[in-house]
Amino acid sequence: MRGNGTAYRLLIAVICTAVISPSLHGQEEREYIRKGNRLYKKSEFAGSEGMYRRAQEDGKPSGDAVFNLGDALYRQNRYGEAAEEFSRAVQAGETDSLRQADGLYNLGNSLLKEQKFSESINAYINSLKLNPDNIQAKYNLAYAQDQLKKQEEQQQQQDQQDQDKNRQDQQNKDQEDKKDQEQKDDQQQQQQDQQNNQQQQQSSMSREDAKRLLDALAANEKQTQEKVQRDKAAGARVRVIKNW
Repeated sequence: MRGNGTAYRLLIAVICTAVISPSLHGQEEREYIRKGNRLYKKSEFAGSEGMYRRAQEDGKPSGDAVFNLGDALYRQNRYGEAAEEFSRAVQAGETDSLRQADGLYNLGNSLLKEQKFSESINAYINSLKLNPDNIQAKYNLAYAQDQLKKQEEQQQQQDQQDQDKNRQDQQNKDQEDKKDQEQKDDQQQQQQDQQNNQQQQQSSMSREDAKRLLDALAANEKQTQEKVQRDKAAGARVRVIKNW
């Protein structure tokens, strides 16, 4: 019996702990959120951020902790981080359409600050679907659409300028290539002319050498003939004529 009583008391203790623990966590979370809200009102946004993060440390955070953390980050100009928290807040507030609308509106503001106009437009449109009475969301939507149009026009102008620049660069390159080719052609022509001149000079020198050689041969032949004639003449003079 004693053993059964001990087991019963342990079971009761476990059940109480399971019931009380979430309750205590909820109380702590709300306390951190209240502290964060007081700091936020004093414009101590970094301090309020810390409290909101403390509220999320144990267990699944409430939508308030996430939403308020997004506000604190937004006021510190950390728009990318704020957008992430507002996205989480939208998911956490699935059962509360107005809460979702507020989260989408703040998400749109964060995206707008980052000049992500197309994404911010989608966020504002989804917010207005849930809360059509949000005049500020309508104004911000129109502003974001106007900024997107300007961004697209600027992008088109930039693309056109890039195309013009690329075309001009290509024309300049073509002209430079043409000029380089002309210079190469001129150099090749000059080299060819020099080679032709050298060949002509060599050919001319060969003809002159041949003429000199022929002249020398002719002179030698003449000298040889003259020597033969002299030898014949000399032989004729020394011949003895007998008178029988």
